[in-house]
Amino acid sequence: MPDIVLATLNAKYIHASFGLRYLMANLGDLRERACMAEFIINQQPLEIVEAVLAHEPRIVGFGVYIWNVEQTTEVVALLKRIRPELIIILGGPEVSYETEEQEIVALADYVITGEADVKFAEVCRGLLNGESSPEPDSHSSSPKIVAAELPALNNLASPYELYTDDDLKNRVIYVEASRGCPFTCEFCLSSLDIPVRAFNTEAFLASMQRLLDRGVKQFKFVDRTFNLHLPTSMGILQFFLDRWHEGLFLHFEMVPDRLPEQLRALIKQFPPGVVQFEVGIQTFDDATSKNISRRQNLDRMADNFRFLREETGVHIHADLIVGLPGEDVESFGRGFDRLVRMNPQEIQVGILKRLRGTPIIRHDAEYHMVYAPHPPYEILSTRDISFPEMQRMRRFARYWDLVANSGNFTGTLQLLWRDEASPFTEFMRFSDWLHTTLRRTHMIALHVIAQSLFDFLIQESGVDLELAATTLEADWHRTPSREALSLRGKVASAEKPAALRAARRQARHAQLGSA
Repeated sequence: MPDIVLATLNAKYIHASFGLRYLMANLGDLRERACMAEFIINQQPLEIVEAVLAHEPRIVGFGVYIWNVEQTTEVVALLKRIRPELIIILGGPEVSYETEEQEIVALADYVITGEADVKFAEVCRGLLNGESSPEPDSHSSSPKIVAAELPALNNLASPYELYTDDDLKNRVIYVEASRGCPFTCEFCLSSLDIPVRAFNTEAFLASMQRLLDRGVKQFKFVDRTFNLHLPTSMGILQFFLDRWHEGLFLHFEMVPDRLPEQLRALIKQFPPGVVQFEVGIQTFDDATSKNISRRQNLDRMADNFRFLREETGVHIHADLIVGLPGEDVESFGRGFDRLVRMNPQEIQVGILKRLRGTPIIRHDAEYHMVYAPHPPYEILSTRDISFPEMQRMRRFARYWDLVANSGNFTGTLQLLWRDEASPFTEFMRFSDWLHTTLRRTHMIALHVIAQSLFDFLIQESGVDLELAATTLEADWHRTPSREALSLRGKVASAEKPAALRAARRQARHAQLGSA
């Protein structure tokens, strides 16, 4: 039986825990005395407790995040009730800040703050050897808080071999070439990770080669600023370009206004749909950007978007945030319209979250920032956006994801804002109407969305019935194997096109672009 169980509750099964694999890889001589136990947040807490205790461990380490802290708190409370002598060690971003007010911290024996890759092994080794308690953080009033020093990245053991064959077949494979972020955006925990530190590129690419040799096709880079250091970015892109094969997919987070010619030349060589860039724009409002200490060149960013959309097959996933201090609905709407016309395939409308440790709390008084008291700590209202308006924006974000980001109705969507109408205004009208009609934002079948979109277009927007039906039919059958689409007042043809690529979001957007 292992002395140490490394555990976490993932949001979904497909999300393999990158953090646990780093901890396991760096246990050194303790690795043979440890095991990993991954669960998902919708499992019953007692089932998780039973599975953990079946290993008869002496120490259990939990990775705690904003999406699992409530469930993990319940699990830890149960473990302590059943086996009070069991040593519980917590780590992760949710328990690295503001520890004094957290129930889960009170329940645990120790909390390692910061990057615990090496510190966890050190603490476990001392406890298992019967040595004195680990040295507490000198800045904390609690003896259970242990601060981890920043590890030297090139001294860390690689976690990639700990992805099992089942992981490679069924789960998202996370990789990283660097840690940290050079920017100071006040809503983001990455702004606290300064400076940016990079892994040795040669060693990193050797690990990527081993994953490729094992059959990995999809790589999700968790680096916050993939394109910050040009030689590294080019080296990674060239590596994958040289090894391109059908099914390869690369996801990167990029700095939106940094895309020099050397990088552009490489990006253009990838086939359509292979590369996805997640681009955090967050706001177009200058005053709001200043409030959150965000710096970006909007003109340069617009030119980068133009290049990516007109000259490459890159899939762009762009982010905007609702509820930032100083921004109202009208200002957000102007930014949204501007972004729509820059034509990314997806726009993620996020609701501001108050992450523990971030300096955005300095605006609470002036901008009347009111956050939910429970995870994920989303903004409820601000000085500039009332609670009812914030609820409208939540529905807007949800329906936009279902209709626009899904790629299912990309052509039909254009009918909403014909004749230079505001995309934000028109989709908000649809969002309000849809909520009035359905009274729900979840568990909506795809054919119900299609019928609702059709009804709105012809009843509320004055779109010609035949135009709405034929456009919607074309969207519907871009995904193969669907049954005929029957609409009230119009029955669309059952004819289906030739087989297309797998029906994922990126593929659906790519299909429209090649039509």
